[in-house]
Amino acid sequence: MVAVDVSYRIEGAGPPLYMVHGIGSRKITWDGIIPVLRDHFTCVSYDLRGHGESPVPPVPYTLTQLVEDLEALRAKLGHEQIHVVGHSLGGMIGPAYAHAHPNRTLSVGLLSTAAGRTDEDRAKLQGVISAMEEQGIVPVLSTLVARWYTDEFIAARPDLIETRIKQVNDTPDDVFLSVFHIYAETEMAPWLHEVACPCLVLTGELDGACSPRHNMFMAELLPDSELVILDNIKHSILIEGPERVGPPVRDFLLKHTG
Repeated sequence: MVAVDVSYRIEGAGPPLYMVHGIGSRKITWDGIIPVLRDHFTCVSYDLRGHGESPVPPVPYTLTQLVEDLEALRAKLGHEQIHVVGHSLGGMIGPAYAHAHPNRTLSVGLLSTAAGRTDEDRAKLQGVISAMEEQGIVPVLSTLVARWYTDEFIAARPDLIETRIKQVNDTPDDVFLSVFHIYAETEMAPWLHEVACPCLVLTGELDGACSPRHNMFMAELLPDSELVILDNIKHSILIEGPERVGPPVRDFLLKHTG
């Protein structure tokens, strides 16, 4: 398996913290919480394969490939052990990395992600995928935006909504669909109990697809976990509420730094 030499940036100093974004997003997604982390950690944010400034190899992609891209970046930068925090799809890449490379992983942050999906959950996700495949991604974007942000935030910050839409539009359609398939079809329940490192499980109260129920399920499976539910916020917590996400992530990481 050939890993991709992803585009990355480094800010701050201290133990290394690798930051993994979600579907159709970019490394700048972490800009809102890096200010509270960079005094304590070396923050390494990067663009997933097919996204932003990273190379765009042919699809389909797999979760294993995304994990090995992260491992290749760790090896390139020479960090012996790393903290990993991921959002949405990134919240699946993080624990999958810890599962594949336990000796390299200090802790994992699972933000706005899901496990323990019901048949109904899976059917809803398949419905979104089918709509995108039949109609194109752009016609379905308004539905996704409504799932990602509260109505109040959409009204108050149209500039940030527009930036997010541009990220999706600038992501090749086949890449967006490929990583959406990974997100929709990954079920972590069979192996989460084998992720032994400390884990922070954090989501928004109003996140329909990565709900408190999904997150309580994950927290119960993980041997060493801490659960945080942020009230009155949906999926895009890093954009709508970075000031609420940064402190619990920082406190968790400091607690688990030697």
